[in-house]
Amino acid sequence: MHIEKNKSLRPHNTFNVDVQARHFVTITSTDALKILLDDTCFCDTPKLILGEGSNLLFTRDFEGLVIHNQIKGIEKINEDDEYVWIKAAAGENWHQLVLYCIQNNYAGIENLSLIPGTVGAAPVQNIGAYGVELKEVLECVDAIDLDNNTSCIFHNTDCELHYRDSIFKNQLKNKMCITHVTLRLNKNPVFHTTYGDIQKELRDETMTIKTISDAIIRIRQSKLPDPKKIPNAGSFFRNPVITKKILTDIQKQFFKVPHFPIDDDYVKIPAAWLIEQCGLKGKRCGNVGVHQHQALVLVNYGHDGSAIQKLADEIRQTVHERFHVLLNTEVNVC
Repeated sequence: MHIEKNKSLRPHNTFNVDVQARHFVTITSTDALKILLDDTCFCDTPKLILGEGSNLLFTRDFEGLVIHNQIKGIEKINEDDEYVWIKAAAGENWHQLVLYCIQNNYAGIENLSLIPGTVGAAPVQNIGAYGVELKEVLECVDAIDLDNNTSCIFHNTDCELHYRDSIFKNQLKNKMCITHVTLRLNKNPVFHTTYGDIQKELRDETMTIKTISDAIIRIRQSKLPDPKKIPNAGSFFRNPVITKKILTDIQKQFFKVPHFPIDDDYVKIPAAWLIEQCGLKGKRCGNVGVHQHQALVLVNYGHDGSAIQKLADEIRQTVHERFHVLLNTEVNVC
């Protein structure tokens, strides 16, 4: 196991931010991780688990140990007449897992096609798109406690999965290293095509999990910039959930306000719409900006993460002053 010092993290985050890790190590197995955690040199060292860095903003050097999780492997561990259980290692690319499931006709995550990042990051964010969330198919999460080096299993309800949120972002933030994720997938597909432009994109195609996945891939590619060309981390803000009273106040200013009911008292409103109404879509400040076609996406033309954070703070303040709605970040800031 090779531990690097003063390692540049620029190749390891999609914002292309140029910061350094005091120590950096790549692990490829659970055994290697446990050996690392037994090393007394790093007992009291701050640790950061890193996948593909696609939902992460570095604003400063990391004065600790970055553990680059590259544990790989996908296997079917159980099945019955209705379901199949797939166990995937945390270092696997999420979209490649989706493609694996589609090739084997395992349904349930096709709407989550082309979401960037690794399998291990999926439960942390409770990733979701086009009417589907991970919590609907998650069976359990295997993890190692970074403090005492013990193995843990978190079943679905243990993970406290909510909208882009989980126990791993709150009480257990930076305390666990996820090693494997087990999904329960359908052998008999149930299609989710009412959200967004899926039906329009499908046109007259026969509905299968592959055609749905292909349609979503086309939609995402048309709306979101490729981080390899324009550094970004996808949606920077969560869509806020607001009371119907606040919605009514906003509707006094605007005739049509897009919103989606949550329950009798709350609705979800697109953060991108709020940002656009503030005239911030396409805004550029030096080497950072708001993408010209997607207001939820902040883009980086330089290498300074703190400039992105400053822009995000300005957007949050402007939206709050205009609408009395507070935007929370979807991206994790370090």
